[in-house]
Amino acid sequence: MVNRMQFYIDGAWVDPVAPKSTPVVNPATEDAMYEVALGSKADVDKAVVAAKRAFETFSQTSREERIALLEKIIAIYKGRMKEIGAAVSDEMGAPLPMAEKMQAGAGLGHIMSTLDVLKNYQFEEPMGSAVIVREPIGVIGMITPWNWPLNQIACKVAPALAAGCTMILKPSEFTPTSALIFAEILHEAGVPKGVFNLVNGLGPEVGAAMSEHPDIDMISFTGSTRAGIDVAQRAAPTVKRVSQELGGKSPNVILDDADLTKAVTGGVMHMFNNSGQSCNAPSRMIVPLSKMKEVAAIAKGVAEKTKAGDPRGEGTTIGPVVNRGQWDKIQTLINKGIEEGATLVAGGPGLPEGVNKGFYVRPTVFADVTDNMTIAREEIFGPVLVIMGAKDEDEAVKLANDTPYGLAGYVSAGSVERARKVGRQIRAGNVNLQGVPNERTAPFGGYKQSGNGREWGKFGLEEYLEVKAIAGFNAA
Repeated sequence: MVNRMQFYIDGAWVDPVAPKSTPVVNPATEDAMYEVALGSKADVDKAVVAAKRAFETFSQTSREERIALLEKIIAIYKGRMKEIGAAVSDEMGAPLPMAEKMQAGAGLGHIMSTLDVLKNYQFEEPMGSAVIVREPIGVIGMITPWNWPLNQIACKVAPALAAGCTMILKPSEFTPTSALIFAEILHEAGVPKGVFNLVNGLGPEVGAAMSEHPDIDMISFTGSTRAGIDVAQRAAPTVKRVSQELGGKSPNVILDDADLTKAVTGGVMHMFNNSGQSCNAPSRMIVPLSKMKEVAAIAKGVAEKTKAGDPRGEGTTIGPVVNRGQWDKIQTLINKGIEEGATLVAGGPGLPEGVNKGFYVRPTVFADVTDNMTIAREEIFGPVLVIMGAKDEDEAVKLANDTPYGLAGYVSAGSVERARKVGRQIRAGNVNLQGVPNERTAPFGGYKQSGNGREWGKFGLEEYLEVKAIAGFNAA
């Protein structure tokens, strides 16, 4: 039985300082499933004291000790994959098979990748008479979102553990259960007291307290650009490191010599995956203007085969979006697209046919979208694709980069050489060519208002390390 009314602090489950809770709603039914405790600054203070004390010893552990710890976590995690998947499906609406395989699987994948990095990482290197030492930064505050809950938790917690840091995690209040299961896994694996702490709560209370806390050395935040700006402003007076993975409005450039059916079909399916609730979703499809009608017809066919329905139902492609607030925002933007003159190719406002309950969005495609339209500028974070036309390759690149965001980009062309040429011109932290998915050992993060810092693999580990130069260390 998952303990939702307590926090995990200093190796034990403890009551909130001031009891307060909020309901967790199933987005497929709109029914409250249970309550989860909400924390306060006082709970954060307790967790920070524990983490600061634990850092004194955990920061001195050997590589071998941390390798053994990650191996134990992996072994226990594997036994709880189905439980994690079910929690994610119930709380944020992902179809159950996808939640078990991709949502829970992403968390496991990041821990395993971090273990591989730790086994071979060089924490010290000579440089002339000096030695360069990379050592743990200290106490980390982690704030994670609801859309890929275990993915975001694991790609922060695993490298922080590998680095020798201690931490306080505030998961999303919309998806608390998978995080609580993760805390149980770490406890069973023998993570020392105070190294990992979890405090549930709201951003304006717990998130703000973490961002401002003088004894937290770094904040690792994943979420909206708006919230990321608030975190950075609150963190500034204590000059702590702030690493952020924020929003996106990622271009998917399909060039005139690409296999149109393959590229468009793959792009639409990718956009709709996870109900469009991925920060790196290819939400702006940029295609040759002369092929707009052909592209729209292909996209319409994919949208009409995409079934929005019960996450545990047979044949469901996508589930609901996470909550009423998201649903309302998406509906407003769909209506805005219609008002501003975009061509509605598939979907549209309202619930899918045959559905009368739940936060379901009709898989929606707009064509003939221009760069000044709201749906071309704002992150919708739902299963809504916009198709934009470019007269040539240069204009496609210009459109791709005409955004305040820079998290991801996608390019399909008739040859990988041409895809490489265009991919190099896209101002984004991650660019995928020819439909190839992300490489988990490669860095993940954004340019511009999509954030700073990098996660995953070696780059993710280095986010949690300070660099110290010791001159004279190798002097004769």
